[in-house]
Amino acid sequence: MSKQINVALIGNPNTGKTSVFNALTGLNQKVGNYPGITVEKKEGVCKLTRNLKAHIIDLPGTYSLNASSLDENVVIELLLNKNDKDFPDVAVVVSEVENLKRNLLLFTQIKDLEIPAILVINMSDRMAYKGISLDIDYLEEQLQTKIALLSTRKNKGIDNLKQIITNYKALNTTPCLDASVIDKDYFNSLKKTFPNQLLYKLWLVITQDVNFGKVSKNDYDAIADFKTKSATELKRLQQKETIKRYQFINDTLKKGQSIDTKNAKDIRIKLDRILTHKVWGYLIFGVILLTIFQAIYDWSSVPMDFIDSTFASLSEWTKTVLPEGLFTSLLAEGIIPGLGGIVIFIPQIAFLFLFISVLEESGYMSRVVFLMDRIMRRFGLSGKSVVPLISGTACAIPAIMATRNIESWKERLITILVTPFTTCSARLPVYLIIIALVIPEGRFLGLSYQALTLMLLYLLGFATAVGSAYLLNKVLKIKSKSFFVIEMPNYKVPLLKNVALTVVEKTKAFVFGAGKIILAISIVLWFLASFGPGDNFNNAEAIVSEAWSNEQITEEELEQKIASHKLEHSFIGLTGRAIEPAIRPLGYDWKIGIAIVSSFAAREVFVGTLATIYSVGSDEEETIKNRMAGEVNPILGGPLFNLASGISLLLFYAFAMQCMSTLAIVKRETNSWKWPILQLVIMSAFAYLVALAAYQILK
Repeated sequence: MSKQINVALIGNPNTGKTSVFNALTGLNQKVGNYPGITVEKKEGVCKLTRNLKAHIIDLPGTYSLNASSLDENVVIELLLNKNDKDFPDVAVVVSEVENLKRNLLLFTQIKDLEIPAILVINMSDRMAYKGISLDIDYLEEQLQTKIALLSTRKNKGIDNLKQIITNYKALNTTPCLDASVIDKDYFNSLKKTFPNQLLYKLWLVITQDVNFGKVSKNDYDAIADFKTKSATELKRLQQKETIKRYQFINDTLKKGQSIDTKNAKDIRIKLDRILTHKVWGYLIFGVILLTIFQAIYDWSSVPMDFIDSTFASLSEWTKTVLPEGLFTSLLAEGIIPGLGGIVIFIPQIAFLFLFISVLEESGYMSRVVFLMDRIMRRFGLSGKSVVPLISGTACAIPAIMATRNIESWKERLITILVTPFTTCSARLPVYLIIIALVIPEGRFLGLSYQALTLMLLYLLGFATAVGSAYLLNKVLKIKSKSFFVIEMPNYKVPLLKNVALTVVEKTKAFVFGAGKIILAISIVLWFLASFGPGDNFNNAEAIVSEAWSNEQITEEELEQKIASHKLEHSFIGLTGRAIEPAIRPLGYDWKIGIAIVSSFAAREVFVGTLATIYSVGSDEEETIKNRMAGEVNPILGGPLFNLASGISLLLFYAFAMQCMSTLAIVKRETNSWKWPILQLVIMSAFAYLVALAAYQILK
């Protein structure tokens, strides 16, 4: 039976920690949240030897063990709680060769906790390029550890790192320096009061506002209450500790590292001058966005058409092969169309995540954040708010969780409240099907009208978010100040493996997360559409046959009219008819009304709902898009999905709060139901009014 050890990956942001994690775990990884908190938890498994496996946790990035945010607290809480199931047997501290001095601060702190620690120096392939040379033997001696030089880009050093992890018991756990010299009397009295505790652990418990779990809680409370010094004096001591550590790091690197600045080649400054320019920067970002949305349409059209026709054929094949009955009806008219309504959008969603991943991996996304800070400040936000707003294009839930890095509560609250306006990937299926139906094909300056419409919807969502932030900044009477600080990482050619893993992981999460909801709702909708009360439903065949007895219609047309009559008088049809008066001024019929109501669980359910409704009782091998295109407006005649109703629907989905999961996460992050309820009411009312105005003007 093989043994398993816990390995914690720790490091500053932008050191390539994720690349090391991916290199060690490959596809053997999963993403979740730490119990009770909305901080992402990435973990995976790495086989070291035949009898030894490593359970690897990729901890949130942190600059030191002096926590200033929720995700940094996670790191400290784990390292101080030996009874935690994830407490590391060995800590792998990831640094990068160009910022070794700054990265070593965190390493020396972890060494003081006497946890076996390995120093990884990543991006070693850039050493020659930057004129950097390292004396590894000297550094290992001074830092009292083993060092692994890595280049995840060239896949070098991974086997050596695995070997060092395997032999973790041989690592020296002695601290690099004695930090207690900053105030010997204070630390001596602390040690005498709590003789059974590690000195540096005592210091962290006193100075950090962290949770240490249920284990030894009384001891930790007693330590935290050891207040022989004021908060100001403790802060001053922390500063002295940092200075002391940097003195040791400087002395170590004087001999252990040499940099030949004459041979160092750096185009970063030249690129930054262009990409963060007050004019060219915005133009380049706009061109990049246009290119992304054009590519989403052009590259995914072939696989989408294939998936669409495949699911239509599969539904028809199921009806042909399986015997008639409820199960066959459920499968062919409920489950298959419902799942097809989400699977068809995998190509676009995968491409969207592909581009976002490339922008983040290359270092360009940080430049966008810096660039947008100039605009954000005018609306009461900072550049840090752009991170959630941009990441909201994938999903609002992690985007809202990302606001925890915003120190100002007012800025954080405003960002949480306006982020759902940004177009998330769940809206993409709705946008794409409606745009395909109502926006004509054709090109303007090489760009298709449909791609331009999609980009305008994204820009509209972002502009509405920023405009709402401006209003909230004026309305909310919360006093707070913050400073915008962001690290500009080096430009890098994105690692294909990292990009691929991100695309697979995010697309899989979207498909399976949405798929569960789609499947459940599709089954419920099929039931509601396949059964109904009273004689109008139960005697549909006789009623329709009698009504059309004097007309010359084919048997196929008669069956279609019977199916339509049944649908209209089913449970779902009666529900749709009940709400139709409220939505008719927006250009919608009762079928669209049902899809809108069901999509309040999750926006992407809209397409799956229509797929289920239009498939019920239909024997034709026809795609969902063709059926929607053939729908007729019962009041005005002509296509139901025309320019006026299509634009109205697009605007409704652009502004309405239709995601229960997002509301739940807003409640969790704000610790109040007040804000999510206000979001739901105001956004939905605003969406209704805008959609109403759009339809009435365009019709």
